[in-house]
Amino acid sequence: MESSVCPFCHLSVPSSELQWHANSHFEDEDKEANDMELGNQIQIASSSGSTDVVSISSLIGLQTRSNFYHVKDGLISLLRNCLELEARHNSSVTILSGYVDHFQSLPSVDVGWGCGWRNIQMLSSHLIAHRKEARKVLFGESGFVPDIAFLQRWLEIAWESGFDPPGAQHFNCKIYGTNHRIGTTECASLFRSFGLRARVVDFGPKESELLYLSVPGSTFGQPVKQRNAVRVSGPMDKYVHRQQGLIKGRHFCHSLHNGKSDNAKGKSEGPQVLIDWVWNYFSDKGLTISGSSQVVVSDRAPLYFQHNGHSRTIIGIQVKHQKNGANQFNLLILDPSDGTVALERSLKTNVGWQKLIKRGVHTLKKPQYQLCYIDPGIASGEELNELKTINSIFFEL
Repeated sequence: MESSVCPFCHLSVPSSELQWHANSHFEDEDKEANDMELGNQIQIASSSGSTDVVSISSLIGLQTRSNFYHVKDGLISLLRNCLELEARHNSSVTILSGYVDHFQSLPSVDVGWGCGWRNIQMLSSHLIAHRKEARKVLFGESGFVPDIAFLQRWLEIAWESGFDPPGAQHFNCKIYGTNHRIGTTECASLFRSFGLRARVVDFGPKESELLYLSVPGSTFGQPVKQRNAVRVSGPMDKYVHRQQGLIKGRHFCHSLHNGKSDNAKGKSEGPQVLIDWVWNYFSDKGLTISGSSQVVVSDRAPLYFQHNGHSRTIIGIQVKHQKNGANQFNLLILDPSDGTVALERSLKTNVGWQKLIKRGVHTLKKPQYQLCYIDPGIASGEELNELKTINSIFFEL
């Protein structure tokens, strides 16, 4: 790959990214000024003992749009084209979420700690583009995805408003300007503070059921003092609540498992439980596989996908119907650690995109996983108050 030297910072970058990288220096000047102003206001308010460190109106005025590489034709549209070409040669069904921008971790900004924030940005880009009710409440109706520093401030405001007290205590209610890693509960807390119905689902071994898996900082296993009862509200809550207690030894996706899974061995389903949950999430009421191939765009939002040490965004799922009757599943994932330009190039040329985006059941080797999904609608009143407590639903792997 050819590289060029940036005339401003003298960093060697891929030639295809040079213009975008160089332009970012000018955008960064405005961001640094706003970051400095926000920092000054936080310092003044903190010294005065104010509980509302920076008013929401001030934050709305100061926040800046996150800098990212914009794919002209949209990654989901490019991916759909590739999947449709692929489907000509096999019997498969693929379900995708709608429009999503890819936010990559940047070497000079957040590599090593920012994946959680980048996935929140990906989910936000979808919600702003697809859900009018979300666009009206997210980030002060700004209509754009803020930079990480301002997302950190929005999370602090969520904590100050009483969302996720254990998480707030873990971080001492302060995360702005730090390199702290975040996890699924922080994602849920931030979105819930705007009234969005963000839900957390845990997958793990039976012995983890009484443990609080949604631990800040992408670490699993701290004990929880109390696991509250599940409150059924959104459509997916009804599904997972109904399936509780039916996890071990059977699949949920009956329409898919008239045949057999590629990992069915007559014992615990293992990661197939997670795969089935994701399939049912995107298909909602389920799809029946026929002999024809198809690529379907769902109205479901992407999923925040966490395991110990890293998080990614699930943008869809594919199932291939094998000649031997088995079903081969692939999660379709956007990873913040991948470069957006490389993703775009692989999809436009239809070369190598599978290695970047597809993840089969055999790759799910971690003992525990978490998902955060967002049901439609905006909570208010008593429901919004109840959302301040982060509950999760547990599924045994």
